[in-house]
Amino acid sequence: MNHSLIRVGTIYLPVQEVDKSAVWYEEKLGADINYQDNQKAIVDLAGISIFLVKSSPEQTSNFLDEDGSERFAITFEVYGKEALRALHKKLKDKGVEVGEIENRGHPGLNFVFEDVNGNRLDVWSELSPAYRV
Repeated sequence: MNHSLIRVGTIYLPVQEVDKSAVWYEEKLGADINYQDNQKAIVDLAGISIFLVKSSPEQTSNFLDEDGSERFAITFEVYGKEALRALHKKLKDKGVEVGEIENRGHPGLNFVFEDVNGNRLDVWSELSPAYRV
């Protein structure tokens, strides 16, 4: 019997309005709404379930690093720099708050975007080895 961790199956994100947040993830990111009640919604996106949980106002998943910079907790991957640029444009065209495309000094490019609740999410142009074709 294998007792190793296999994958991340679920991520919890704080939201202020469950209905509005679920629709945002569906319309802006193409997520499928799997379940919804007054306290939470479960959306399926990028092979994981994201629980959008009603939280106190101003609560986000963001955190401050030791230099005081606000950071994200989640990085999505896309297949290559052109896919990253296309997604950046698509999100921008849909009115999503997106940052500039960045070269952070490691392979690939990144950009950060924010959901309707201010949760910062990162996108990276390099796939993890297990997902490379």
